[in-house]
Amino acid sequence: MKITKLTTWKVPPRWLFLKIETDAGVSGWGEPVVEGRADTVEAAVAEMADYLVGQDPLRIEDHWQVLFRGGFYRGGPVLMSALAGIDQALWDIKGRHYGLPVHELMGGRCRDRIRIYTWIGGDRPSDVAKAAKDAMSRGFSAIKMNGCDEMQIVDSFEKVDAVIERVATLRDACGPKLDIAIDFHGRVHRPMSKVLLHELEPLRPLFVEEPVLPEHLDQLHRIAQATSIPIATGERLFSRWDFKEILAAGSVDIVQPDLSHAGGITECKKIGAMAEAYDVAFAPHCPLGPIALAACLQVDATSYNAFIQEQSLGIHYNTSNDVLDYLADPTVFTYENGFVAIPDGPGLGIEIDESYVAERAKEGHRWRNPLWRHPDGSVAEW
Repeated sequence: MKITKLTTWKVPPRWLFLKIETDAGVSGWGEPVVEGRADTVEAAVAEMADYLVGQDPLRIEDHWQVLFRGGFYRGGPVLMSALAGIDQALWDIKGRHYGLPVHELMGGRCRDRIRIYTWIGGDRPSDVAKAAKDAMSRGFSAIKMNGCDEMQIVDSFEKVDAVIERVATLRDACGPKLDIAIDFHGRVHRPMSKVLLHELEPLRPLFVEEPVLPEHLDQLHRIAQATSIPIATGERLFSRWDFKEILAAGSVDIVQPDLSHAGGITECKKIGAMAEAYDVAFAPHCPLGPIALAACLQVDATSYNAFIQEQSLGIHYNTSNDVLDYLADPTVFTYENGFVAIPDGPGLGIEIDESYVAERAKEGHRWRNPLWRHPDGSVAEW
């Protein structure tokens, strides 16, 4: 069996899909994308295709090593995201070739389902109590929300009070049964992160995500030592080498590699195993499409320390299309009582509606994240 063709489609709302075909008639799907840089990743996939066409798709580890180590310049969001989507598609092919789900090829699953959370409140968090109650009515027992909008490196207690009031209102409205994760989104710098974490402790967040930017992960251990709230990070880290230092330093409680950014199934399985050795939880980042989610669930199935999975059904980015739209059988993601079942079909366990993908690719997208500024005119972290 040889790889014959790689085809990419940019589809709304902000995703890039990849199909890898073989001369045996077996194909696989992946989701290589950097949000806001889909064209750049698409070009990287096309460059990697020069090596892949004509190769045996079943030699996944070897292809991963060639695509990573065969380039003198390596790593980073673009190259690792291109590699991630290719890796997902190769695993999909391998599973379909043998008639088994990916998790069976990785040693078999250690769970049948995994807890999930849903997003509420949008980029600028608002109406969170109402949105959380709606999520609970749909069976979710955990939500995630952005903690704040713009915040200066040192900001006023008026901003702090607004964050605390918002989360407290949510806690009062929904009670202790709802777990609340709070994403600082890199918008909060170290001085204010310390203040916010201290003020949030009585409200018992499930975790706080990205309390500082990835550029400042050398400071994360100081923040972690000063709070009882579990600290999560990793959506903007792209390999096991990026995670190595924060794990060794004891800086993080939950790692969140993104299976469409951090080298795919092959690499994220290794990152999860590294985290387990440090007694750190594993919760893959996934605000993307159905292929990315399917890949996450296959790794979750085989990772003892996986405890919750992000998914983007109804997320504020999905205005024109949503996760289930591109699936031939949307029921494959069975959401029930705050959990989603691990797909048992061959490969990634999903069937993509290729005709619908082609139709929506005619519209495509040119998604860009917002550009925010502080009142003084300086650029704010989004």
